[in-house]
Amino acid sequence: MGIRILKTALAVVLAIYIAQAVQLHSPVSAGLLAILGIEVTKRKGLNSVFQRTTASVLGLLYASLLFWIFGFHVWVIAIYILGLYPILSRLKLRDGVVTSSVVMFHLYLAESVEPWLIFNEIGLLIVGLGVSTLINIIYMPNADKDLTQLRTELEASFSVIFKEFSMHLKESAHIWSGHELLDAHRIVEKGKLLARRSIENALFGADTQWLIYFEMRDTQLDQVDRMLQLIAQIYETMPYGTLLAEIFEELSHDVKVEYYTGRSEERLIALEAQYRQMPLPATREEFEIRSALLQLCMELSTYLSVSRRDKKKILKKNDS
Repeated sequence: MGIRILKTALAVVLAIYIAQAVQLHSPVSAGLLAILGIEVTKRKGLNSVFQRTTASVLGLLYASLLFWIFGFHVWVIAIYILGLYPILSRLKLRDGVVTSSVVMFHLYLAESVEPWLIFNEIGLLIVGLGVSTLINIIYMPNADKDLTQLRTELEASFSVIFKEFSMHLKESAHIWSGHELLDAHRIVEKGKLLARRSIENALFGADTQWLIYFEMRDTQLDQVDRMLQLIAQIYETMPYGTLLAEIFEELSHDVKVEYYTGRSEERLIALEAQYRQMPLPATREEFEIRSALLQLCMELSTYLSVSRRDKKKILKKNDS
């Protein structure tokens, strides 16, 4: 927000000075247009400028026609709004509603539709929105540092989650607050928002690896949530659960590795094969716990498959 305020202040000052230098009437209006043109991303800024410029030119022509036919009366403004706003909405030029109204009020206050006044308004649009566009393109903060920090925090949360899973499987009486899971959900949402903003700041050749990464973690969090529900059903420590705990312990380290190691998946496949060779449960309690453990293995397998697929995508983009 601080950077955006500084950019806005700079855009306003430059727009007013330029408008004064080229002797445009009402140069302060160029500053107002510059404020409206400053956006949080380059793509959004360009789209906003296009909408505002197009809508304002349409508004100038429409207002000139109305004032020329009916004169400069307040009720003509109502006709202008009722006629133009639905058209702008249909043409997906909603961002231009304010700027088109500004130029219309300039004509109304001047009580003139002379060509010089219309050209003056176009000049104000070019200066105000042009300056804001240049500032938007020249500087947008790089989000890589923040995204890297979010990734570090997220992987630390995942690591703790898997360690807690491991500890519960080794000792069913172990208690965990679960706040790391809440932190992980918060970080993922923040990371996706920042990654999308970073993509919109790239006019050409946008890097999507950060968005792939945080969407991967978002998908995996759904699986982690389901794994947590299954682990809550395991109320007794069993040998098979202890072996699965060792996989979660190893995964707590692998989750911080950029590439897919495949170690946890290999151990899980071997454990599932061992599980199929075990004798059937002797009691209802054993059946319930082993059933939950089997479903836990299936969820873990899905989690690992997502890592294998998406981490390869990220590495491939980095290599290219």
